Amino acid sequence: MFISKIKINNFRNFKNKEVIFNEGVNVIIGHNNAGKTNLIKALSLVLDYKGSKRLDVDDFNKFTSIAELKDNPPKVTITLTINKGTDEEPDDLVTVGNWLTKLDASYEALLTYEFFLPEKEKAGYLKDLSKISETDPSAMTKAWNIIKHNFIRFYISRIWGGNVINQTQADSESLQRFDFQFLNAIRDVERDMLTGRNSLLKDVLDFFMDYNIKSVPESAKPKEVKKEEIRNKEKEFSEISKSLLDVLQNRMKEGKEEILSYAKQTGASFNNAIPNFEGEISEAELFSALKLIVEYNTGIKIPATHNGLGYNNLIYMSLLLAKMQVDSDGDYMSGSAKIFATLAIEEPEAHLHPAMQYKFLKFLKDNRKKKKVRQIFVTTHSTHITSAVSLDEIICLHNENGETSIAYPGKVFINDQSKKYVQRFLDATKSDMLFAQKVILVEGLAEQLLFSIFANYINKSLEDNHIAVINVGGRFFKHFLCLFDSIQANTINKKIACVTDRDPERKAKTGRNYNSCYPFEYNQDTTTYDYKNNATDLLSSYNSHPNIRYFSQEENGKTFEYDLILHNPSMELLVTSSMSNQDEIKLLMRLFNENRSLTELENELQKGTENTQILNSLASNMTWNDAEKKKAIIAARYLNSITKGENALDLVVLLEDNLNKKGSSDYKLFNVPTYIKDAIEWICQ
Repeated sequence: MFISKIKINNFRNFKNKEVIFNEGVNVIIGHNNAGKTNLIKALSLVLDYKGSKRLDVDDFNKFTSIAELKDNPPKVTITLTINKGTDEEPDDLVTVGNWLTKLDASYEALLTYEFFLPEKEKAGYLKDLSKISETDPSAMTKAWNIIKHNFIRFYISRIWGGNVINQTQADSESLQRFDFQFLNAIRDVERDMLTGRNSLLKDVLDFFMDYNIKSVPESAKPKEVKKEEIRNKEKEFSEISKSLLDVLQNRMKEGKEEILSYAKQTGASFNNAIPNFEGEISEAELFSALKLIVEYNTGIKIPATHNGLGYNNLIYMSLLLAKMQVDSDGDYMSGSAKIFATLAIEEPEAHLHPAMQYKFLKFLKDNRKKKKVRQIFVTTHSTHITSAVSLDEIICLHNENGETSIAYPGKVFINDQSKKYVQRFLDATKSDMLFAQKVILVEGLAEQLLFSIFANYINKSLEDNHIAVINVGGRFFKHFLCLFDSIQANTINKKIACVTDRDPERKAKTGRNYNSCYPFEYNQDTTTYDYKNNATDLLSSYNSHPNIRYFSQEENGKTFEYDLILHNPSMELLVTSSMSNQDEIKLLMRLFNENRSLTELENELQKGTENTQILNSLASNMTWNDAEKKKAIIAARYLNSITKGENALDLVVLLEDNLNKKGSSDYKLFNVPTYIKDAIEWICQ
């Protein structure tokens, strides 16, 4: 069986939400304060039998109205749905039998936690709240203060089994068969595991004592035979420990007489009752003498307290899983054995470097395959973890203006091709799109590196707005937009700006293939050529979309680098050391700045096939003016002279250095291309 879903009503950031779970591993992601920890806490309120069930006034969802509070006292309701699933154990159905709401081939059971004000206190509550005017600006504050000071102490909690309408309390014996272990992000592993005095380590050691006997299958060695062998081991230990105590008693013989003489003098031996010493040592008592150490193959031994936090966290989690194995062993625990072991881990990446994160995730999955744990919940901010799991295992929480939405990336794809593409593409850098508050998708490295600097030039901050810039390596936006299209179900509802190059193309009407062309060639000879571009249809089709927009150059644009120069035709700072034709381009920029004629600029172009095409095409263009053509010459020469990746890295340094000079005489005016400026301003709204 497994927990198939949880419905949370009025608890913290969950007003009324349902989250669907996987049978195995559930990786819960989202930006800060999206509700990941609150989701795990909601699970624990139902499943953690030993945990406190009391809540505070701040645990209620505060996105409510004064009218709602005046009508009824706030109540938290958390319902777990338990289904049969594919991993069925013999005692599963017996455990949830009293909670069933559907009994068929795939049964269904419900467990509901409620935190509510008893009916007898409701009249007093309504009377006190009725005194608050709904027009009072501080009405909400007053209402919550009344609840906090006058009524929260009366609140009670219950866990109902089956349909909540029946108000049948879940029996404690069945609830105790669930093992819910939660490792929060802030934990003291040294305190919790490093000596045999701790119950976790003691329980684990006690169970795995004589494991060479206990682990033998009954088919090879009957249970009674194993018990007899273990009893003999215990008897042998008892005899050895008794001899050690005898040695201790002999060493204490004279001293003991001296100690006891004081007892006689004080009257402690009254009525012939004489104090003395005796005792025995059990294996469990001797565990307290054990300390966890780390032994290297060189023979060096160091205490585990000298390890790094990450290493000790891994040891602790391995011990916890071992403890869960102990608690679920029917032979060892008898009737109190757990039958459903659930592990919840908050931010396992704390103190673990990326390689350790991958290894840890593999470790968890292996433990589930071996049925040492039945269901796993992991909350994380780690892109390394999300890139190592399947899209089907990810649950994404997103909180916008107090409203929490839940998305399931594995369920959003219309075709398997897009799903496989995105799954393959989500490495540790690109899976950042799942965590960010908003996302800008770009085609190449240059845009990815420069967007944050461009934002700073127009007094915006991508970092302050929690915006990630993701390079998708070409015009592959459609695959990723499957994740975010809020019109569709199960998607992640966040703002997405797609920045794409216009990339005009043409083909001869008698030809088969389109080829790249310059903007000044576009639509100039419709008799001979057919034309198309990458942007027009996309811009119009997403113009009114709820959360996705496309941005691209205007009709005189071509690519990112081309548009960069169209907006800065005389800025020699943009001519980097990695470019070819540097002197020629700088000269063209100076001529433009001096307002020289188009002919003078054309005369400075080097001889070559590409430049001949530029000159001929400009000459045949009757719709552009000379100023537009001069900019086009410089932009085209710039585009044809760069190595994109290297040039982008150089531009980052140059533009950042220039920005730092803002306000001084050394600062060079830089114009952010219009379409990039529009994208940044829209995404930052």
